[in-house]
Amino acid sequence: MAVVLSVSGSPSVHSRTTGLLRHADVMLSARGHTVLPLDVRTLCPDSLLGTVPDHPELARVAGLFEMADGVVIASPVHNAAYSGLLKCLLDRLPQRALAGKTVLPLATGGSTAHVLAIDYALRPVLSSMGAFHVVQGWFVLDRCITFADRAGVTVEPAAEAGLREVVDRFSAVLDHRVLPAVPADVG
Repeated sequence: MAVVLSVSGSPSVHSRTTGLLRHADVMLSARGHTVLPLDVRTLCPDSLLGTVPDHPELARVAGLFEMADGVVIASPVHNAAYSGLLKCLLDRLPQRALAGKTVLPLATGGSTAHVLAIDYALRPVLSSMGAFHVVQGWFVLDRCITFADRAGVTVEPAAEAGLREVVDRFSAVLDHRVLPAVPADVG
């Protein structure tokens, strides 16, 4: 099975976005995938802001991206786009950090006005970073996610069904992944 890097771009300690993502992680683990959770908010600010060039923590995170077969990236929608915290991370990673990877974008927000943020803000960045395949993402309204207890969140049935569907698609692509063709050396 595949190794999946599960990245939360939420700056909040008590985050519905992270709760939703960890809920998806359980689904992926149940399908036999190895899930590596990463909360961007826990990274050293110097590694994200570039104040320390070649920060060892950034190298560690880049290594996680490199070893993953697939990446799930979740963000709250802020000002019709993904979080600034997630942007800091994506800006500091190598340009082709997602080369050959299958990526599942997830987003949460307070209004259906933000439902297209995945397609108009996040998907182009993921593609520009070399993602082999960005599967259909999923947006969940904040009010559909409730903190259950220390064990996670509950998701309203309609949102849960949609999440399960995109996780199933993502998992299926990982299970049957075909590596992208390597261009022939013309030199």
